[in-house]
Formats: sequence, structure tokens, C-alpha cells
Amino acid sequence: MTKSVSLLADAAHFTVRAFDGVIRKGSGAPYVTHLFAVSALVGEFGGDEEQMVAALLHDYLEDIEGSSMDELTLRFGARVSSIVLACSDTTTRPKPPWQARKNAHLAHLRDQPPEVRLVVACDKLHNATCLLVDTTRDGDAAFECFNANKERVLWYYRAAVMAISDGWQHPVVERLDAVVTDLEAVAARS
Repeated sequence: MTKSVSLLADAAHFTVRAFDGVIRKGSGAPYVTHLFAVSALVGEFGGDEEQMVAALLHDYLEDIEGSSMDELTLRFGARVSSIVLACSDTTTRPKPPWQARKNAHLAHLRDQPPEVRLVVACDKLHNATCLLVDTTRDGDAAFECFNANKERVLWYYRAAVMAISDGWQHPVVERLDAVVTDLEAVAARS
């Protein structure tokens, strides 16, 4: 009797191995906590298994040295790998400067289909929620781990809400907008 392994289970195992030892900026938590949280949000906001897999892998091409589209396509399929690529703000190493990279990614998001926007919105929602918690606790110190200053980071989150919602309405966009609004308010007081 053969054992069936779902695509999601395979992706979870793959992700844990790929991001072993990688930690989150600021909190120092294992990076996989973010990837699993984003995948869970995608599922909770109506995404299918392939979108949840892409959410687990959304930073793979961007952050893991030696990663490739071919590897993702072979292992998880063309739809998953194309969503992962669309979620990446760069696959170039070394990474381009922060502002140029973010501007290009925001312009790119406006042309993406809903299946990509859902994954990106859940990624931004989890990141913004974590930053809101950190800013509430630590004030401006929460922004010290970024490659941009507080004003640029806040600009990026607001611009991401605008790009993701351009021509697309979804409950995750409403939630993201609310969290970013709260983040802006807390950051203004710190």
C-alpha cells in the first residue's frame, strides 16, 4: 500500500528544510512561522491548496540561494511556481536597492490576477500585523530592522494596499487596509 502525500504536506516539509535556521528580522522567530501564517491566512480567505502551497513558498525564490523556478515547477507544478515568482519582489542577487525594488513590485502587482493578489495580500497582512504589534510595544525601534526608514516602510504598506486593491475587492484587502491604518496611527504616536 502506498502512502498519499498531499501537495501541501510536501510543501510544508520542503519549506521547513529550505528555511532551516533562517530567522525573522526583529523578532528572531524562526522564519517558517511567517510562511505558515501566510499560508493559513490564504486558506482562511478562500485560497485553494495550490495558493496555500505558493504562500508557503512565496519567499523561496527571493531569499534562498540556489533556488530556481525549474525546481519549483517540477516539484509543485507550473501554477504554484508562477504564483511564487509573481509574489517575489526580485530574484536578482544581489538584490537591487530597496526603493527601486519596491516601486517595481508595486507596479507589477497592479497587473496580477486575483490568485496572486490573495497570496501577496496575506503576506502583507501578516507582516503589517507583526509590525503593528512590535511598534505598539517598541515604538520606532520596531523599524530599525528594515532596509528603509520608518516613513518609507509606512509608505510601502499603504502603497501595497493601493496596488493590491486596484481593480480587485476582497475581504483580505479590507483587513489589510484596517491593519495598515492602525499601524500608521500607532507609528505617528511613537
